[in-house]
Amino acid sequence: MIKILLVEDHMVVRNGIKLLLESQDGFDVVGEASNGKEALQFLASNPVPDIVLTDISMNEMDGMELLQVIKKQYETVKVVILSMLNQINYVIEAFESGLSGYLVKNVGYSELLFGLNHIAAGGRYLSEEIAMLLLDQVSSGQSYTQLRGEIYEDFDISDRELEVLKLIAEGYTNVEIADKIFLSKRTVEGHRQNLIDKAGVKNTAHLVKFAFERGILN
Repeated sequence: MIKILLVEDHMVVRNGIKLLLESQDGFDVVGEASNGKEALQFLASNPVPDIVLTDISMNEMDGMELLQVIKKQYETVKVVILSMLNQINYVIEAFESGLSGYLVKNVGYSELLFGLNHIAAGGRYLSEEIAMLLLDQVSSGQSYTQLRGEIYEDFDISDRELEVLKLIAEGYTNVEIADKIFLSKRTVEGHRQNLIDKAGVKNTAHLVKFAFERGILN
């Protein structure tokens, strides 16, 4: 029996996935959570599941952050992302962080079940849609390095945005940054969101990680 913790913030979607899995022999949804924080609370007080099946975009703690914590604290747990997002940068970052599988939400039932069984048996799985996107880009002559470079090549920031970015990385809040560099809180919030949008990341934690990896901060 493959024991699964289901992490999804949309209850209708979560219930649908749960009903599908529990209608199949060999699957047991042992817990549910609406975000990464709730998932970690479950893991801390219950026997660990075989697989954590999670979305990416969630409040409190998203799927990428949850993946990183699980791989540090629960090495035996396999994490599988099931998301509407099919951007290659998320896929690359997730597998580099120890992901076992990445599926998009329009995946067919048979592929979802096959992927979960394959992962539970010790394999890794990439859904057909993502695999074909990667294949198309590789067949067009793009190397892995070029693929990653294209993700980040348009990150162009002003001196003021760089100043805000440095303070963000040091852990200052919007209010504290506003006081330090004599801007309004709303202006700082705007700079923070512009930086996140330009980097193509999900949140401030990923923005800081991106900045260090790119050499913008050191």
